[in-house]
Amino acid sequence: MSGAEAVYAALLERVGEAHPRPRIDPVRRLAELAGSPQLSFPVIQVAGTNGKTSTSRAIASLMSAHGLRTGLFTSPHLVDFTERFQLDGAPIDGAVLAAAWEELHLPLEVVDAELTAAGHGPITFFEALAVLAFVAFADAPVDVAVIEVGMGGEWDATNIVDARVAVFTPIDLDHTAVLGPDVATISRTKAGIIKPGSVVVSALQDPDALAEITDAATRHDAALAVQGRDFSLVDDRVAVGGRQIDVVGIGGHAYDPIFLPLFGHHQAENATLAIAAVEAFFGADRPLPEEVLDAGFGALTSPGRLQLIGTDPVIYVDAAHNPHGAAALVAAVAESFDFSELALVVGVLEEKDTSGLLAALAPIAHRVTVTPVDSPRSTTSEELKRIAEDEIPGTPIELADSLPEALAEARGWAMRAEGRAVLVVGSVLLAGEAIAFARSEGWSVA
Repeated sequence: MSGAEAVYAALLERVGEAHPRPRIDPVRRLAELAGSPQLSFPVIQVAGTNGKTSTSRAIASLMSAHGLRTGLFTSPHLVDFTERFQLDGAPIDGAVLAAAWEELHLPLEVVDAELTAAGHGPITFFEALAVLAFVAFADAPVDVAVIEVGMGGEWDATNIVDARVAVFTPIDLDHTAVLGPDVATISRTKAGIIKPGSVVVSALQDPDALAEITDAATRHDAALAVQGRDFSLVDDRVAVGGRQIDVVGIGGHAYDPIFLPLFGHHQAENATLAIAAVEAFFGADRPLPEEVLDAGFGALTSPGRLQLIGTDPVIYVDAAHNPHGAAALVAAVAESFDFSELALVVGVLEEKDTSGLLAALAPIAHRVTVTPVDSPRSTTSEELKRIAEDEIPGTPIELADSLPEALAEARGWAMRAEGRAVLVVGSVLLAGEAIAFARSEGWSVA
């Protein structure tokens, strides 16, 4: 077992990240015993419902292109646990991560004992994970860290940072059992990442979401820049291998056309938000150098987001797992590709809005193969098939007992006619499983 694998195995013994506890004091206590590493570098913190990881990756790439040693913390991972902790665009070395974990052993023992004595549960997987990231970044050391919020905001384990810039991607319904039943309630929790005197940068939002963000910014005397009002995506065009976008920044500077090597209008929106976030970090009156934009976006990838993993036949994976994300995916597929027919391989976790997800995917589905996700939280194939028959009527629905079986069925179908392709969608876990399986079988191009 490698150093990183040993760390992951130890973390898995704790309460999983799908079951967060709405508390933050134990996380702060753990970090204090570890020397408060999260206070040793400036932070850009990213919250929202969809686009968090892609936006975080874009911000980090721009910061690295600016010459700063940059840490990036995102969740979950697709294939390798070290993907969650990146230094200048590369996953952290496993030995370095293991050394950071060793620093946390004694603090974890102390806080676990304190919590148990008080009748509370010990530090969870994600609480320990967040502090581990802060220790690793402090040890590197980094000049700046881009930190993706896990779930919510106010009580999320990442919120012990003192973020200089708070970034909000579009907020929609997700994790409603934990975060609340409506956009306003969810947004109120997410707006809890805003710190006194910080700068807040927001994507286009539902009016209820923007109202909560604006209220929190006002209460904390934080400057607020909103897309469509203070910065904007002026134009977005399909280009070979991605998109070409025209952006006006917070200070009113109109940038030359920028090439973005990603598919979908939503990625253009994410890139626009990333530019504004980096401007806010350095000062809105200082446009980013064109060479930074070229280098930052030129090196940008977004694993698990319309990622090509096979070419014979063509197979893409996408981590869209809620209706909002699925709608953006459908628009991207319709605009960027001209498949004659598309087979979907779908697996969904049980806490997700499966009906809404499948209804959103219906316009691009010529065939659907449903499969369980490799997780105890997976919706069964039988239940998925029943919902798919309701939400995508008149479309062949096939049932598989596993992802390898589903991929074999869908690949076989795609090979029988020209212009066919396969898209694996419905869960981050499923996307990672597909990438790993394709590699193991030797037909992956990812």
